[in-house]
Amino acid sequence: MLLLVALNAAQVVFGFVPFAGTGRVGTERVATIEPPLDTKIHGHYDPRIGENAPLAMNDFDKPWVKQMARPRRNRKSEGIRAMVRETSLTAANLLQPLFIHEDDHVTEIESMPGCVRHSLASMVEEVRSSLALGVKSFVLFPKIADDLKSNFGQEAHNEHGLVPRAVKLLKKECPEAVVVTDIALDPYSNMGHDGVVVEGEILNDVTVQQLIMQAVCHARAGADVVAPSDMMDGRIGAIRKALDALGFTHVSILSYSAKYASAFYGPFRDALDSHPGFGDKKTYQMDPANGREALIEASLDAAEGADMLMVKPGLPYLDIVYRIRHAVDLPMAVYHVSGEYAMLKAAAQKGWIDEKAVVLETLLSFRRAGADVILTYYAKTAAQWLRDAEASSS
Repeated sequence: MLLLVALNAAQVVFGFVPFAGTGRVGTERVATIEPPLDTKIHGHYDPRIGENAPLAMNDFDKPWVKQMARPRRNRKSEGIRAMVRETSLTAANLLQPLFIHEDDHVTEIESMPGCVRHSLASMVEEVRSSLALGVKSFVLFPKIADDLKSNFGQEAHNEHGLVPRAVKLLKKECPEAVVVTDIALDPYSNMGHDGVVVEGEILNDVTVQQLIMQAVCHARAGADVVAPSDMMDGRIGAIRKALDALGFTHVSILSYSAKYASAFYGPFRDALDSHPGFGDKKTYQMDPANGREALIEASLDAAEGADMLMVKPGLPYLDIVYRIRHAVDLPMAVYHVSGEYAMLKAAAQKGWIDEKAVVLETLLSFRRAGADVILTYYAKTAAQWLRDAEASSS
C-alpha cells in the first residue's frame, strides 16, 4: 500500500509513473503502458514486473529489484555498521593545543570561545584532566611579552624562557604526556613574521639558524617532539642534523610540510598577539591554489629527516591530506585551525548546528582523508564526547 501511494504521488508531482516499461509472461509480450493507479503491485501480473522489467516477483509474491549487490545490507544495524566501519576516531588521535603565558591567572580568548591562555599551574591541571580522558599529546603555543620580542627572536632559544620552563614542568608532573613544541619565530618577533626581517624581506638561511637554536633549546628542556611551522626552506634537515649531533636522536620532528597562507588563522594570531607587523606571509607560506607543490614540500621534508608531516589548515585542504598520505609513507597530521574552530563555535552558539555531531563528523573526515593525528582546539571536548558515547553503548 505504501509503495502504491508513492507511485501515485510520483505521477501527480512529476507527471510520470516509475517503472513503466515492457514486461513478459510466458510468450505474451506486454506493451509499454502506464498502469491504472489502482493496479495492485502483487496478487496478479503488473506490467512493471516481468522478464525485462526492473522489478520481478519473488517466491513470497513480493516485488523485488533484480539486483544481487545491495550495499544497504551492511548498514542495516548498528552492530553491522560498527563491524564494517572503515575509519575510527579515538582520543589518542587528538593533539591538544595549549596557549600559555607568564601570568599567574587564566585569560579567555575572545575570538576563540572556550579557549584560554593558561598559567603554568593551570596548564598542568589541564593536561592531567585531558590525560584522564585519553588525550596523550599536547602542543605548546606561548604568548610572549612585547618587551621580550625582537627581530631575531632571541627569546625563542632562551633556556629560562616560558616554553622550556613549561616543558620541564610538564615532563616532571605528567611524564606520560607527549610534549610537542612549536618551532617558529613569529611569537617572539617584533615584526610578527616567522623569520628574521631585513629591508622588508624574510631571510631564509639566517632564520634557519635561529630555528636550530630554538629546537635544540626545547630538546634540552625535554620536548618529545619539535614542530617547525615556519616554512623556511631546508630547516628540517638542518634541525635534524643539529639534534643528532648534540645527542638528541630520540627527539622527533613533526614538520608543517604544507602550511598555506590562509585566511583561517586570525583567531590564533589574536591569542598570541602575533599578527604580521607589515605585509603578509605569502613569500614563505604556500599559495592556497597549489596542490602539487605540497607534494614537493612533503617529499623534501621526508628526505631531510622529518618523522611526521602536517597539513594546515585542515578542512579546506582535505585533498592535500589525501594526496600526501598516498605519496609519502610517514605519519600524517592535520591542523584543525582557529578559524575553523571559531566558525563552528559561532554557528553552534546561534543554534544553527548540532555542535557535537558536526565536530565529530569533521574530525572523522580528517581521519578518513588519511590523518593519523588531529591538532584541534576541540581535543578535550571531543575526548569527553567519545568517552560518553562509549559509556552509553556499553
